[in-house]
Amino acid sequence: MNEKQIRATAREKLKGYCRVCPVCDGRACAGEVPGMGGVGTGAAFQANLQALARWRLNLRTIHDAKEPDCSRQLFGLKLRTPILAAPMTGTPYNMGGALTEREFIGHIITGSRLAGSIGFCGDGADPAMYDSGLDAIAAEKGWGIPIIKPRAQAAVIERIRRAEASGAPAVGVDVDGAGLITMALKGQPVGPKTKEELAELVAATRLPFIVKGVMTVDEAELAVAAGAAAIVVSNHGGRILDHTPGAAEVLPAIAAVVRNKVAILADGGVRSGVDALKLLALGADAVLVGRPLVTAAFGGGAEGVRFILEKMTAELKQAMILTGCKTLPDITKKILYTGMSQGRGC
Repeated sequence: MNEKQIRATAREKLKGYCRVCPVCDGRACAGEVPGMGGVGTGAAFQANLQALARWRLNLRTIHDAKEPDCSRQLFGLKLRTPILAAPMTGTPYNMGGALTEREFIGHIITGSRLAGSIGFCGDGADPAMYDSGLDAIAAEKGWGIPIIKPRAQAAVIERIRRAEASGAPAVGVDVDGAGLITMALKGQPVGPKTKEELAELVAATRLPFIVKGVMTVDEAELAVAAGAAAIVVSNHGGRILDHTPGAAEVLPAIAAVVRNKVAILADGGVRSGVDALKLLALGADAVLVGRPLVTAAFGGGAEGVRFILEKMTAELKQAMILTGCKTLPDITKKILYTGMSQGRGC
């Protein structure tokens, strides 16, 4: 199996829903939701990649970082990589239906485990979305993390209980799904959560609780105050609100305030191990990858997901060598070029 074969197979299976472009940057699929594009003009999807591209790296080769260690302890798990699989659902209307929800998320969860990573699963209007994720997690003896839509409190807590029963090591809510019209149309309204409501959800489980969809410093502080164990800096892949900034634009300010108070994950525009390195340098403890793993799952199943995650991890290790980083804690802002033309996040 190689990347060319994965992409060719995925292009056939995703025809009409994702073009499997040479660079997945959201331009060809702008506004195609359902589908894999970004909402509205697609600006928020594209902002994720643009924000990452603006950062440059300091090349350093006089050091002893010859064999980098990119392992990470997260939610009580020892992972071989900080590059994780983002929660994704909607295979019939976002991805064409060549794979069922269960087949797709099974490939994500299993492939992530094989790569020494961990996969997230999602929630949606069709019960098969959440149910399939929990089934895949249970099949892998708890190796996966469910993320629940911001439903009514009782509905979230019921799904938390099922997440606990699956053996999952953590659970969370993607508060950035608050405006999803498809949920309302299916009679399952979602909406914003107050700090008190988040605190109630945190208190309702023994599992580490994740708040996904944080894009401002004040909301990062609210998540910490509510007792969250982790936050995910994310604009929902550009699929919820047009014209938001990219994750890499807001991450430095958020990390400056809540680093070491909560685990910080970043989600948005990761297409390579170098992109992952940049987000780690900007303050993330781990990063999530989304659309490239859709291609991987449709083009190569669980082994395709493993291939892409291992490829990105190898790229991360190579970039660590060339920036002088022996371990993940060594990846700091010192590796980022912050000259006159690049001052963001300094």
